[in-house]
Amino acid sequence: MTRITDLSPLGRVMRRVDAVSDGAPPVDTIATGFPSLDRALGGGLRRGDLVLIGGDIGVGKSALALAIAVRAAQNGHASTFFTGEASTERVIERALALEGRARIDDIRGGTLDEATRASLGAAAVRLRERMPDVYGLPGAGVDALALELRSIADAALVIIDPLQALAVGSTTQDEQFAHAIRELKRVAVELNIAVMLTGHTPYLVSTRADPRPTLADLGALGAPAQHADIVLGLFREELYPALQGAEGATELSILKNRNGPSGMYVDLYFYKQWLRFEDMAE
Repeated sequence: MTRITDLSPLGRVMRRVDAVSDGAPPVDTIATGFPSLDRALGGGLRRGDLVLIGGDIGVGKSALALAIAVRAAQNGHASTFFTGEASTERVIERALALEGRARIDDIRGGTLDEATRASLGAAAVRLRERMPDVYGLPGAGVDALALELRSIADAALVIIDPLQALAVGSTTQDEQFAHAIRELKRVAVELNIAVMLTGHTPYLVSTRADPRPTLADLGALGAPAQHADIVLGLFREELYPALQGAEGATELSILKNRNGPSGMYVDLYFYKQWLRFEDMAE
């Protein structure tokens, strides 16, 4: 292959192509830690992209987003998790539970058996070395969050959980969510980071024949379809009694992928007792 050594944008892109061809990992890509999803997304999340995980209430959006933050940090990518639904201590507790495969109630009540205690201790050591930074979401909405993001040094992945916590002001919620999505996409490009949002599906009708989430279910005046680079739909069969789905069986659909194919889905399994997702392909 002919090597391009100039410093133009084309030259920088071709140097990345050369490096990947020689076996180096893509420098602008952050693996989610779920191999099936990473393969479907061409290696993982890309810097500059806005990613949205949408799904019904209680489906596990926060748990999946936290797992991605933890696995990215464990793989050496600086990750930051902003929480609008729990305290920072609760989020760290959940990270410890999912990594140590321990029940939250057992951690709080001190009722761990010896094997789980050992697993939790090993998880604590791993997290102490490489843990996502965890912050509470500012109460003044997306504009205050954008200012805070610009003060974070060396971030690769920023996760905001959930989009709904950014709703402030006198306009409709859909208008506020649309503004937040547009602003966070702009910040992702400006700071060259991957930004991931979790979001409820306010227009999902759980009694319809197929309750899997769609782009339209996210509302926000079509902003997810227009401005997000990747939209993932999280779906667990067991939440809908009429489907008689298997416990823990989970689909993660690629509803939109600006840089690749959409319409695909990956199979996950959810361990409710640990708040932990696993890739079924593993």
